[in-house]
Amino acid sequence: MNTNLCSHNLLEDDGNLNAEFWTTEKWQVAEEEYLTKHKSFKNQLFLKRLLDIILASVAIIILLPLFFIIALAVKISSPGPVLFCQERLGRLGKPFVIYKFRTMVDGAIYIGAGLNTFKGDPRITPIGKFLREYHLDELPQLFNILRGDMSLVGPRPLLVSSLSTYTNWQKKRLLMPPGLTAWEAVNGGLLNNLDKRIQLDVWYVNNWSFWLDIIIILRTIPVVLRQEGVYEQDNNLSES
Repeated sequence: MNTNLCSHNLLEDDGNLNAEFWTTEKWQVAEEEYLTKHKSFKNQLFLKRLLDIILASVAIIILLPLFFIIALAVKISSPGPVLFCQERLGRLGKPFVIYKFRTMVDGAIYIGAGLNTFKGDPRITPIGKFLREYHLDELPQLFNILRGDMSLVGPRPLLVSSLSTYTNWQKKRLLMPPGLTAWEAVNGGLLNNLDKRIQLDVWYVNNWSFWLDIIIILRTIPVVLRQEGVYEQDNNLSES
């Protein structure tokens, strides 16, 4: 395996046919290029992390009774663990384990559509349907945020297996930490196909600012209340 660094600009290569493996060194080069190109981001990234810690901590304290109620409801409604845990892609392509309240029957990936989910999927439990519609199944990710695996706002973390299909241009979405909510989530969410969601993610990374995160957080509230973009139209991923 060739581990030499690429001499060309990794961030500018559209890589339409380039889905090669990136070494740790390549990710570091890409990150340096990104921060060099966006010099103002370093201080704002500190504010982003500070906001994550403050809001996630406060939310966990306030919502702790709700955590117990949801956990009890999941446990009573169907056999199996309370939490759904799965390896996802984090910042700079580093995998981490994401936490969600389980919304499907235990072992759902081995039944029916496998990794694919859709509206009316019989594997989704009654309580799981409610949790999905209002994104309450995502609440355990507040702990992922405290751990530093995720941020309040950022590209939604996709399956690790998807990295091998990414072009160099698409890999830019991994230069920011994955988020509980995202620019694509407030612009159609799962109503968009996977390519469109990645395009929106890359736009977010290229145009990011601390204030853009604030706007996305505020826009997330009505999106959740209107239950927008909860289910995919083309069954791309499971437990998205």
